[in-house]
Amino acid sequence: MELEELVSAAGGEVVGSVIQTLAQWNPATLIGSGKVDEIKQMVQESQATLVVMDHQLSGVQARNLETGIGCKILDRNQLILDIFALRAQTYEGKLQVELAQMLDQLPRMIDAWMGSLSRLGGGIGTRGPGETALENDRRRIRDRVSLIKKKLEGVRKNRAQHRSSRRRHEIPSFALIGYTNSGKSSILNRLTGAQTLAKNQVFATLDPTTRKVFLPEGPPAVVTDTVGFIRKLPTQLIEAFKATLEESAEADVLLHVVDLSSPNMNRQIEVVEQLMKEFQWEDKKLIHVFNKVDVAPLERQFQVRHYPRVFVSALTGQGLDQLKKMMAEAVNEMQTDIELYFPKQQEYKIYDLSRETKIVRKESATEGTICYAQMTPALINRWKDYLVK
Repeated sequence: MELEELVSAAGGEVVGSVIQTLAQWNPATLIGSGKVDEIKQMVQESQATLVVMDHQLSGVQARNLETGIGCKILDRNQLILDIFALRAQTYEGKLQVELAQMLDQLPRMIDAWMGSLSRLGGGIGTRGPGETALENDRRRIRDRVSLIKKKLEGVRKNRAQHRSSRRRHEIPSFALIGYTNSGKSSILNRLTGAQTLAKNQVFATLDPTTRKVFLPEGPPAVVTDTVGFIRKLPTQLIEAFKATLEESAEADVLLHVVDLSSPNMNRQIEVVEQLMKEFQWEDKKLIHVFNKVDVAPLERQFQVRHYPRVFVSALTGQGLDQLKKMMAEAVNEMQTDIELYFPKQQEYKIYDLSRETKIVRKESATEGTICYAQMTPALINRWKDYLVK
């Protein structure tokens, strides 16, 4: 069960679980009152210290459940944010997690009397009994949120600068996207020889990592590893991780990594496709990368209906060459065929050209060599002196 995986990733040990199907939610406690008593009994018997609900709770519901069950209550969003806080390593990652936690906290703090004692202005008509402790806390959180947003805006501009530099040099870019724990970081390491952290656990990657990849008979490109998706992804996370998600939004080609061995494979693909629709990425060039082919049941491959696709194993390296070939083809589709002429005394330049792009064929001329090559607009500009007019 996914919630159990999340609890383990947060460092907890699952001692029991219970499921309830309801026609409608109980506004006071989300679940039925009988179920609250049943969970209370389970908590006492197992001496559990925490109960996690696989749903979002309001502040009132969480408080009522804590009173009824007698131990700390977390909802799905808080658990995911807790894992993110545990994993955040970089300055940007920590800022993003703090922002997401604050945005999650704000609505939980709002009580029935919000605004009734608020007197924050100065001068005539604003004097009064002053703000309560709760309002004071809320105001501090709002101030902190706007400060973090300002800092993250700086990070966003920095990223945009790097991207525009890559665009200026016409470096093709790929972004690895997919459900959490589908093996994106392992594939990045295999493709680029990077040493990024790759673990068999949900949300091992928070910060985007960009590395250079050398494709067969193609120009150098970059691959970015990004944060994984999950069903019911908290909206606060999407808001906080905008700078990170832009890395995927700006990529030339998306590599959708799917865990072929997961029993919930089709559901996970749906979740990612739904989020792609939400982020308006449907028009992007897409390659489906079905990972963990070494441990997946063989019949699973015949159930796949997605194209273009490639079956790989980041663990054994199977299918990686095929993936690189598909990536090179995707890059080549972005290029045009160009004719260049090199006089005899400058034929040594052909070697430099071959390092930058694919030379389709060469023909000897009386006083030099004619080359037919595939080039991006930036390369054409760089080699304009040799273009056949």
